[in-house]
Amino acid sequence: MENVVIGVEGLVGSGKTTLCREMLKNIPNAIFLNGGNMYRAIVCVMMKNFKNMEELRNKTQGTDIKMIMDKLGIEMRIEDRETVFYLNGEKLEEEKLQSKEASLAVSNVGGIADNEKLFEFARGLIDNLKKNYVVILSGRSIMKIYPETDYHFFITADLDERVRRKASQYETANLEEIKANIQKRDELQAQAGFYDKSEKTIEVDVTNCKTPQEAINLLGTFLNWE
Repeated sequence: MENVVIGVEGLVGSGKTTLCREMLKNIPNAIFLNGGNMYRAIVCVMMKNFKNMEELRNKTQGTDIKMIMDKLGIEMRIEDRETVFYLNGEKLEEEKLQSKEASLAVSNVGGIADNEKLFEFARGLIDNLKKNYVVILSGRSIMKIYPETDYHFFITADLDERVRRKASQYETANLEEIKANIQKRDELQAQAGFYDKSEKTIEVDVTNCKTPQEAINLLGTFLNWE
């Protein structure tokens, strides 16, 4: 497959990260740039310095998020064809980055911080990676960050299925709490414009996909896997 940029956005809990990792198995010369985890890494470290979500929002509004990333000393590396993040030489584990608390904090902060310098950093990173790889890019505002994205997918699933998937991820039976969390994050994401589509956007409903490979097969109808 020629070197292209494949952008993957979608509703909360629709399985974007799982889908991107499955895509790596189908595209040997691909790199997964997890923009969502980049933002989560920044916010996770920031959360330690604030008493509650309201204080975090107040202190973050209008603040240059890339400056915060640099000031905190968060470092990005590529391991096993995927971006990972370190703080003071210690890897920030996936479980922490994907926690309910971190997810809600990112939804709160993402739409009110100054993201422009972080977007510039991401554009340069994508340009550099695309020289040698297919770039699988997951995150928010992908078409704003990188308008030259070759394929832009927006992944959807119905609410009950998204609740089921998040409950499985968090290993909890408290479906009402998970549902309320998803609905709150959906509201915040929509208000921030993160659910907006472009003329390039291909919407893919994965509600009935029982495995990640089934979801990949749906995307594969738009991609040349050869």
